[in-house]
Amino acid sequence: MVFVPDMSIHEQKQVIVMRTDLNMRKGKMIAQGAHAAVMATFNAGQLDDRVLRWLMYGMKKITVQVGSEAELMEIADKALAAGLHCELVRDAGLTEFKEPTYTCCAIGPNKSEDIDKITGELKLL
Repeated sequence: MVFVPDMSIHEQKQVIVMRTDLNMRKGKMIAQGAHAAVMATFNAGQLDDRVLRWLMYGMKKITVQVGSEAELMEIADKALAAGLHCELVRDAGLTEFKEPTYTCCAIGPNKSEDIDKITGELKLL
């Protein structure tokens, strides 16, 4: 028997939007992005067949950048207004930052074309 993955899953993705103005260490940036990805996936509501297939067959992710908290909030607001799964990460401010700080958000998993309407013009990180 030959295993053939469900190619329709490539229509789904998750985009992580990271603030670059904070000059986070690479490790901190990776941790914040991981928080966002996990939160968005599991807070997407029920893990329906679409999300489960995305988890099993690829978990396509793209990371893009914004230069300020205002830009991050604007993108998150647009994603939520469009009915997309979106989770903001607010760092507690215990290590690298002196106070709680919004660092990134994850949008999706949702249809790639729907996310691209919100993040398609942002520069890759």
